[in-house]
Amino acid sequence: MLLLVETIAKSLVDAPEEVRVREVASDGDSTVIELRVSSQDMGKVIGKQGRIAKAMRTVVKAAAVKQNKKVNVEIVS
Repeated sequence: MLLLVETIAKSLVDAPEEVRVREVASDGDSTVIELRVSSQDMGKVIGKQGRIAKAMRTVVKAAAVKQNKKVNVEIVS
């Protein structure tokens, strides 16, 4: 899942070298993935009215369902 989030984020931003993805919490079958990008690229990852962020979360959750996991993606500055 980390690689999926990283790949999506790097394709969206202008500074892909500043993309940081890590797993911050895992309890049972639920996992939280934290995505950090530069402040200039934050709008590109979130999108208008959060549409890109929502789409990214949907793709990650769909991939997680295939592995019988629950994954939440948090975008932090």
